[in-house]
Amino acid sequence: MRSLRIPRATYRVQLNGDFTFSDAAGIVPYLDSLGVSHLYSSPYTRSREGSSHGYDVVDHNELDPEVGGVEGYARLVDALSERGMGQILDFVPNHMGIGPDNHRWLDVLENGPASPYAHFFDIDWYPANRRGLYGRVLLPVLGDHYRSILEGGELVLELDPESGSFSVRYYEHRCPLDPGTYPLLLGDVSEMEGEAGGELASLATAFGNLPPREDTSPEAVEERARDARIHRERLARLYAESHEAARHVRDRVELLNTEKESLHELLEEQAYRLSYWRVSSDEINYRRFFSIDDLAGVRVEDERVFDAIHKLALDLVRRGEIHGLRIDHIDGLYDPEGYLERLQKAAGEALGESGEQPVYLLVEKILAGHERLPEDWTVAGTTGYEFAERLNGLFVDPAGGDGLDRAYRRFLGEDYPDGLSFEEVLYRSKREAMRTELASELNVLSRRLLTISEGVEEASETPGRRYDFTIDALREALAEVVAAFPVYRTYIREGRISEDDRRHVEWAVGAAERRSQAADKSSFGFIRGVLLGEEESPAAPGFVMRLQQYTGPVMAKGMEDTALYVFNRLSSLNEVGGEPERFGVSIGEMHQENSYRAREWPHAMLSTSTHDTKRGEDVRVRIDALSEMPGEWRGMLGRWGRTNRAHRRRTERGVAPSRNDEYLLYQTLLGAWPFENPEGEDLESFRERIEGYMLKAVREAGVRTSWTNADEEYEEALSGFVGALLQPDSAFMSEFLPFAGRVSRVGALNSLSQTLVKLTAPGVPDVYQGNDLWDLSLVDPDNRRPVDYALRARMLEDLRERFAADGPGTARSLAGTGGWRDGSPKLHLTRCALTLRREREELFQDSEYLPLEVTGPMADHVFAYARRLGDEAAITVVPRLYAPLAPESGLLPDPTLWRGTGVEMPSGLPAPVRNVLTDETLRSPEEGRLDLVETFASFPVALLYSGKA
Repeated sequence: MRSLRIPRATYRVQLNGDFTFSDAAGIVPYLDSLGVSHLYSSPYTRSREGSSHGYDVVDHNELDPEVGGVEGYARLVDALSERGMGQILDFVPNHMGIGPDNHRWLDVLENGPASPYAHFFDIDWYPANRRGLYGRVLLPVLGDHYRSILEGGELVLELDPESGSFSVRYYEHRCPLDPGTYPLLLGDVSEMEGEAGGELASLATAFGNLPPREDTSPEAVEERARDARIHRERLARLYAESHEAARHVRDRVELLNTEKESLHELLEEQAYRLSYWRVSSDEINYRRFFSIDDLAGVRVEDERVFDAIHKLALDLVRRGEIHGLRIDHIDGLYDPEGYLERLQKAAGEALGESGEQPVYLLVEKILAGHERLPEDWTVAGTTGYEFAERLNGLFVDPAGGDGLDRAYRRFLGEDYPDGLSFEEVLYRSKREAMRTELASELNVLSRRLLTISEGVEEASETPGRRYDFTIDALREALAEVVAAFPVYRTYIREGRISEDDRRHVEWAVGAAERRSQAADKSSFGFIRGVLLGEEESPAAPGFVMRLQQYTGPVMAKGMEDTALYVFNRLSSLNEVGGEPERFGVSIGEMHQENSYRAREWPHAMLSTSTHDTKRGEDVRVRIDALSEMPGEWRGMLGRWGRTNRAHRRRTERGVAPSRNDEYLLYQTLLGAWPFENPEGEDLESFRERIEGYMLKAVREAGVRTSWTNADEEYEEALSGFVGALLQPDSAFMSEFLPFAGRVSRVGALNSLSQTLVKLTAPGVPDVYQGNDLWDLSLVDPDNRRPVDYALRARMLEDLRERFAADGPGTARSLAGTGGWRDGSPKLHLTRCALTLRREREELFQDSEYLPLEVTGPMADHVFAYARRLGDEAAITVVPRLYAPLAPESGLLPDPTLWRGTGVEMPSGLPAPVRNVLTDETLRSPEEGRLDLVETFASFPVALLYSGKA
């Protein structure tokens, strides 16, 4: 059924122990009434214990018991099925959570390269620069240097008597011992008398005869796993049945825990090396998700791994219980295009269907402003970061760019570095990420590049030297190229490179060479040749594929996790997929974007908030309002800076907070300030949220403090500053509240316009949890707070009944001076738009996109388009740049502002034209031009329908 293959509209929920399958099943009636067709869920296969997000998957083929397991899932499926609704599942193929709850990872720690799961994880078992890690994996889990932890008794040897297995425990970390080293652990049993001594001696010999970890032949791996299991079972039985044997084992465990050098010798024989967490950036030898040590990369390009981790997901597709997949972090995969082709083929086999795209697939992909998703990918499109960025830009006034730049420079004063630009901040942030958190990966790539430069063939021991580059020169040049990359990654495959990828490589190499101060720049030409396939080396294609997996994390760490918290001129532009240096999107550009989407990706997702966005959609469009009032903003900054000067503290490293952090704080307060001024516990709760956000922001920025090197004095001063400002009787509050009230009104109007465009533009609209009302959430974990669905359900039913009784009156009352602050206008708009999508599904799935011309004195303040299919059309008309339009009370601008301004209607539309949001029939379209005085008489935005009754 097509209605289930292409969602009409989705609603994103974050599942965890506090919001389970049963809770999700409970909101299905509400979502159905809202007009949603598909529940869009965060990952719900088994994740790390206590996970709040599900992206740390430990078993892709088990439903997470913490969110309800099999029984809870069945209730959710039944609830959706009863209402003809479906599911989109967020799937994580790139990485897994590692630790004591991942049995595959534990097996790898136990058996090293000889583990049947060694191929699962992206581990460099024989790093060229660290012979001490040959056949071992680095585990950077210790809180101090290894020797200090060992001598402090924090590493504890333990026996599990039921399984007969030994492990070393470090707090929550459990590291199993290689069974081949059990003879060293059991020690000398020759002095033991009787049957128990003989049995222990036999077992020690048997464990010692296991195939070594270095033998990775299938026969040896199978033999090792089978025999180790049998021997451990024998040991467990002997431990349970023989007091003498049990006493000997306990004594040996106690002795090793006492004699640290003996324990050290045992640990040196394991398939891992325990180390201080700070060494991970330089020495770690497994691919991670960005720089997170407990998320290990999965080799999904291996067919065995692909088949193993997709069993449950494909079974749910086959059973019709999920109707699409959102693929997390597609750029982390070795071969994204190949993965998607394989997944579609597997889905087709599960469904018994043929064709390129038997299942609805979306990819989480961050596109640069000039970048397009590869058109040959077998997907419906992206999850919508680029749409959110373009749409947000529609509410940013380009004319305010220079004024905001002056305001930013003036407020920062001496703290404003010479030549500061976002481009420079991003470059420095990427270089810093490669110097610190992602240094190990750069070292590995540099050594591979050196091998290529020396002409070393994989099957040859003798280098045929072709270039005289040093490792240092290649590392520096490669770092410059990666820092200059204009996109997250390219998609070069062996023997094939697109023109877009070629252009991106040429750009990066050229920019890096121009920036470099090296005396010999020939290394850049060499790198270019390797990336473009012009260097003949069997190692070159593998290097290119690995480099493509590296540029994305560097961009993410540099951009999303650092630069977006440093360059704060207008923080609403500092978004995932955003371009802070790009100030505003014109009406023409937005039409081009929508036209392209309608033509190439008509079923991609339309998002304005996600679990990863830096601030919620309603916060973002509030801050956008500052672009329309740069002079007033500059004046307020001056007043607030003087008022709050006494709350700043002098620390050893300077004044706290810095002017840049103070600037970000003021924008954050404006964006997140509740519509109803908080008091008492509500104000305290708000203060805690802002304090938590600011601490995360300054640690991410890494300028005055960071996650790895926290400056407690600075952080305490910052928290104290926030607390001093957010006192009900503070001088700051008396100055802040009037301006915040004005900005919040403009932001609410922006939100209505933004929401209507999302719900009617080409694509599949998604509502992130809670955003059906005003939602002033910030970055995670703030955007995972509980949502009051009972309130929303009551409000929705009330709105439905009121609108059915009196549409125009209800619309006017919602936008009037009464209770608009509770979010009811946004909920009403969402219900009405999604109801029209339900009633006219083909119109929104298969129609053409028509930009509509707006004429008259307020033309620059209106964005209008039609979705037309045959003799019916849905017409969206939304105002923008609201600052001069916003009323002093309510959300309904003075209709006289629109005199002389109208929208040229598509020809040939049947009359009448009905405003879906007000249930009014409009007269003016009969003359071929929509009069905006009439259109906006009852509600701030308009969704018109012309066609079938």
